Amino acid sequence: MNESETVVVTGFGPFRQFLVNPSWTAAQGLKLVGLGERIDVYTKEVAVSYFKTQQIIAEIWQTLKPKFAVHLGIARGSRVVILEQTGKNSGYKDRDVCGFCPESHCCVEGGPEKLDSVVNMRAVAKHFKQAGMDVIYSRDAGRYLCDFAYYCSLYHGQGRAALIHVPSSGSLASADRLVLLLQSIIQSMLGQLEDPSQTT
Repeated sequence: MNESETVVVTGFGPFRQFLVNPSWTAAQGLKLVGLGERIDVYTKEVAVSYFKTQQIIAEIWQTLKPKFAVHLGIARGSRVVILEQTGKNSGYKDRDVCGFCPESHCCVEGGPEKLDSVVNMRAVAKHFKQAGMDVIYSRDAGRYLCDFAYYCSLYHGQGRAALIHVPSSGSLASADRLVLLLQSIIQSMLGQLEDPSQTT
C-alpha cells in the first residue's frame, strides 16, 4: 500500500534586518513545488527563540512523526547553499530575538556533545558541486538558532534531519532558483534514506 509520508520543512521567522526571513520564504516555496509523489510537505515557521524552537521541534517529532525533517536557516553574507552534517549540543551563548540565552548554554542537558545526520551531506554536496551548483558541505553550523534547532531535531528524530543554510546574497538568493535547487537537494537526501548505497 502506497501511503504518503510526511517531510517537515521549517524556516525561521523575522531576524535582525530580515523582516521576512529568506529561509521561511524558501520553505513556503518548497511546499508549493512539492517533493514528489506520496510526500506530504508540512511547513512550519520557527521563531528565532531558543525556548520556542525547543518546543516546536519536540512537538513536530512527537505529533507528526515525519520520515525526515529539513531545517532551513539563513547564512548571512553567504552566496552558496551549505549542507550541515553535525548539530552541536553546547556553547550557545548568543542571545535570541527575545534577549534570552539558555542557562545551561546547551540544547539537551545530558545529551551527546555532537549528533550527525543519517544523510551523508558530503556526498550530496559533492554530487551538486560536480554538476556546477554552488553547494558546499560543513560540519560547523554556527552555534546559534540554526545549530540549536538542528541538534534538537537530530536528537528527537534519531538523526533523520538536515540543516541547510541558504544564501542571503548572490544569484541563489532569488527565491525561484533557490527553491528548485533545494527541491533537488532534498530529493537526493530522501533517495539516500531509501537506499543508503546511494552515498557513493
